[in-house]
Amino acid sequence: MSARPFVVHVAKLRRVLGTRWHEVRSGVIDDLACSASAVPDGAMVQADVTLESISGGVSVAGFVTAPWTGECRRCLETASGTLKIPVRELYTDDGDGEETYPLTNDDVDLEPLAHDAVLLELPIAPVCDEGCRGLCPLCGVNRNEQTCTCEMPRDGRWAALDVLRVPDLGSGN
Repeated sequence: MSARPFVVHVAKLRRVLGTRWHEVRSGVIDDLACSASAVPDGAMVQADVTLESISGGVSVAGFVTAPWTGECRRCLETASGTLKIPVRELYTDDGDGEETYPLTNDDVDLEPLAHDAVLLELPIAPVCDEGCRGLCPLCGVNRNEQTCTCEMPRDGRWAALDVLRVPDLGSGN
């Protein structure tokens, strides 16, 4: 595998405006993590994009795909998934890395694009499953695996409102 798997040489592409190429590039990008989730070390990140020659540079559009793992915010078990992120960016001769990416020596380096896209889409508060019931705040049991009989203590400040409760009429309704 190339030492720089995300670099695409585009000199031929740039000869005629409107020329398009489809490229699929994969590689490992280190240090893709936010506070609660990350791309696992050694995992492959893939850029599946179409490059198009435009006046002054190259337009890149497609998808970046990467696996992620993290700790579920509700039950603290492992949460994981795969990101598929749509991307559309410009590479120009005077690219600054902020507004557009730099086009250097007729090379398009897709790694910064993939890096930025993944970092922006990593879950900040991952969950293992949308229906995750989490941990009991009193006894700590994982409510996805067992049930507990804990009852939340009543807040005495709200006791005056108990007179407004409708009595339980049973299951006959």
